[in-house]
Amino acid sequence: MEKIQKFSSEKIIHDLLPKKFGRRGMIWTGSLIIICCIGIVAYIQQLRKGLVVTNMGDYVSWGIYISNFVFFVAISLVGSLITAIFRLANVPWRTPLTRISEIIAVSAITFAALIIIIDMGRPERMFNLFIHGRIQSPIMWDVIVISTYFCTSLLLLYITLLPDIRIMISEREKLGKPFAKLYRWLGSYWKGTEEQEKLRDKSITIICIVIIPVAFCIHTVTSWLFATTYRPGWDSTNFGAYFVSGAFLVGAGGVVVAMWVFRKVYQLEHYITERHFDKMGKILVMLALLYLYFNVNEYLVPAFKMKKDEEEHLVGLFSGEFAHLFWFAIIVGMIIPILIVVFPKGRKPNAMFVAGVMVVVGAWFKRYLIVTPTLLHPFLPKFDAPLKYSHYFPSWQEWAITAGSLAGVLLIITFFARVFPIISIYKTITDHETEQPY
Repeated sequence: MEKIQKFSSEKIIHDLLPKKFGRRGMIWTGSLIIICCIGIVAYIQQLRKGLVVTNMGDYVSWGIYISNFVFFVAISLVGSLITAIFRLANVPWRTPLTRISEIIAVSAITFAALIIIIDMGRPERMFNLFIHGRIQSPIMWDVIVISTYFCTSLLLLYITLLPDIRIMISEREKLGKPFAKLYRWLGSYWKGTEEQEKLRDKSITIICIVIIPVAFCIHTVTSWLFATTYRPGWDSTNFGAYFVSGAFLVGAGGVVVAMWVFRKVYQLEHYITERHFDKMGKILVMLALLYLYFNVNEYLVPAFKMKKDEEEHLVGLFSGEFAHLFWFAIIVGMIIPILIVVFPKGRKPNAMFVAGVMVVVGAWFKRYLIVTPTLLHPFLPKFDAPLKYSHYFPSWQEWAITAGSLAGVLLIITFFARVFPIISIYKTITDHETEQPY
């Protein structure tokens, strides 16, 4: 079995400590900030004028905002997949991937919560969910599980960071003064004693056990927001498993893309190796096949029965107004990645990056297709409705806010990589000392 290439502790610390942004890093960060600012300007305009600035209406009352919400909720599942499941299963090669997955999960679930507030025409009414919330409502279930998942994901990220914060405090001269106070505030109490280590390991195990059912709940409850209606396209008992399998796929795809980017930018070829891409590729193809199965199940049964209220919805997806997006999401988001990754050469870093990007992009359009076509074909027939109610295309404000939220997720990940190690220094040193196999 292949071994991790051995390095000294000093070299590992030098390689994995946060580094200052270069020119490309400054351009990247500046671009994300500009996109976020444009999104903020668009949202201020929406606050001042109301949801009339969007192209949502009586039928498409959710639109691109809720599509984005479902996408963020889906990709956030990666935290429980890589960290919790892999840790509890004692997967030995997980070390370079865990923190990447944790920060993706935290940043995605943060903006999932924010996008719900943006979707509300009167955001101050959000407090009514806590003051007058009704537990009978699936919306209240969603609020509870999102809040719980955010707290547990953030706690898991912080506890796993503690040994690295101690290392960064000891290396503060190399890192500079700007973050020294932050490191001391976050982890000056951590001494790395045997008692603290035991408590930390036990805490991580408990959180990992808790976060898995919470993660499954957040995606199942989100699916129930749709499935508890009678609308064609949503009236399905398959939606819970359909959402969870899709979330696993896009989460794995997001980690693959992040692996490639960090490996390239920070020259981490000795830590994120081709073996890691090969392992993630096998997981990715399995998840893609699983999600493809649920897609076949989701559409084949209604198409076989072809009830009147389902017919118009399915025709719109397969050959109508949304056919180009539907087949793009299926072919580019699932079939082509399977064909790439199923072969050993397709599990090399560059090929895996292409497959990961396809999965993530296809997943975003898939979420858009879950929301919009169904809303355009309501359960009750439309009478005397204006023609514009039969079509929906987001306004520039909706696009700007959506792009701003996506940039916001990337900005959190970027700032995190500047302040904290994106691969656990402490765990990497431990793996090298014990010669942990992949």
